[in-house]
Amino acid sequence: MTNKNLPILEFVLKNYKNFNSRATRDATLSYWSHIEGGGKMFWAVAGAMSSAQLGITLAPAIRAGLIHGLSVTGANLEESLFRLVAHHSYKDFPEYRYFTKDDDTKILEQRMRRVTDTSIPEDEAFRAVEKYIVPMWTDATKNKTRRFWHEYFYELIQKIEPKLYEGSAEECWLLAAARAKLPMVVPGCEDSTFGNIFASHVKTDECSALIVKSGIEYMGQLYDDYKELSTGKGVGFFQIGGGIAGDFPICVVPSIKYDLAQPVKPWAYFCQISDSTTSYGSYSGATPNEKITWDKLTRDTPMFVIESDATIVVPLMLNALLEAKQDPKAANELIKKYTA
Repeated sequence: MTNKNLPILEFVLKNYKNFNSRATRDATLSYWSHIEGGGKMFWAVAGAMSSAQLGITLAPAIRAGLIHGLSVTGANLEESLFRLVAHHSYKDFPEYRYFTKDDDTKILEQRMRRVTDTSIPEDEAFRAVEKYIVPMWTDATKNKTRRFWHEYFYELIQKIEPKLYEGSAEECWLLAAARAKLPMVVPGCEDSTFGNIFASHVKTDECSALIVKSGIEYMGQLYDDYKELSTGKGVGFFQIGGGIAGDFPICVVPSIKYDLAQPVKPWAYFCQISDSTTSYGSYSGATPNEKITWDKLTRDTPMFVIESDATIVVPLMLNALLEAKQDPKAANELIKKYTA
């Protein structure tokens, strides 16, 4: 009989036995064990996860204390805000696989920007947010103040009046992170819509490039954040996709050890969800063992690779973890029942 309070956790325990499903189950259980023991978890989020509405489960997970730090692309950062203020204006294209070039040209003419099977509305998202953030940049230029990229967005998303929301505030991970004041890095923030918009204002001398702290300064801040997060049982690393969102923050451990020549705890857990399979020279598709040689992980680090679609796997994992967080005793009894 299914446990009414823990249906997703029981589903995973009962059905996920082998292959990628087993990796999903084992990664979930190890995540729970780490959190329950007082450990923390740092997430790296690549891909188009915000456009795919991962905030539906990511935001509650942040509020529940399942996530303690983030590395995100500039696109994911801004697109969480877009989903909050322009949700009703998004258009979905479930038949995108059969589109022609003419079909996509029509989408362009509608002032939409397609992201696989959905699209971001330029006027309701980009241009609406631009009205708020550009004055923040010009004020910072005038006052000669400097902040990290995400700090501008942390302030902005908390200033927007709820009456302007089209999406659910409960499903906005950026709002949850801002309210929780989560440590964050946004490496390569220039590679985003607002990174481009900011560059244009720098080029026309309306804004100073110096008002945004650099990626090097982000790493310097991450040194301090990592030391704090890794106290006690340590901090794990949960990675969605590949690229700079994951590559940048995972390097903090060997950099503290070799470049600062200071003692540092290794990452206490590692899980990557990616559809990039292992191949020659593909960092995104490299096995976790390769990271041992770079002193990012150790032979004792719990390691998991789930070769699947993160938009399918992550909501399952997070919902199972949220259930466990709400009723730890029942969760542990259920885990014991299915894993004994």
